[in-house]
Amino acid sequence: MNSSGGSCSSLMDVVTYDPHHHGHDEELHVLAVDDNLIDRKLVERLLKISSCKVTTAENAIRALEYLGLGDQNQHIDALTCNVMKVNLIITDYCMPGMTGFELLKKVKESSNLREVPVVIMSSENIPTRINKCLASGAQMFMQKPLKLADVEKLKCHLMNCRS
Repeated sequence: MNSSGGSCSSLMDVVTYDPHHHGHDEELHVLAVDDNLIDRKLVERLLKISSCKVTTAENAIRALEYLGLGDQNQHIDALTCNVMKVNLIITDYCMPGMTGFELLKKVKESSNLREVPVVIMSSENIPTRINKCLASGAQMFMQKPLKLADVEKLKCHLMNCRS
């Protein structure tokens, strides 16, 4: 009984030690914004399969609050705290209240967030909309529903951009 306990603890040492975990730059932190729960869960799942850290927001207003751009009275602490952690924003185009395009513009107008890549998703393939988003600074425009291959391609694209 005792010997198996010993091997179990050495196995635990191996399991808890993850050499990739220390390379903090490898893990992308993505803010996924979509008003549709199913779409949001799908995007979250795909990103997690691609070993990304994911934070979700159900609309653009919530996303801005998370990024520290919501209420002007909010502390700078929240801004620096969250901004440093987000490497990518992926947002639906069509959302009530504020569209993904408006969110993109707010992010690009912010001196602290301007460099964060924004990817717009839409179930509608409207070339003028796609061009408008790309012209306004979107990194990519992706067709919904998102597939794992799309997420992998996106991640690869980002890693190349960052290196």
